[in-house]
Amino acid sequence: MSGYPSDRLHEEVAYLSYYLHWPYEQVMSLDHHERRRWVEEVARMNRERNAQNEAPERAQR
Repeated sequence: MSGYPSDRLHEEVAYLSYYLHWPYEQVMSLDHHERRRWVEEVARMNRERNAQNEAPERAQR
């Protein structure tokens, strides 16, 4: 995979494997754009979940 930093690729594989429980082979079978789209979707879901978890804490103050 020339032109794409290997550290970034490893981060993406670890991220998707951790959150989606996908095996390495499945993540690596995605093309770059599809993998980035999944990374962005998981990140969006995490941001929403974190915002929901913070809302009750703010209400208690």
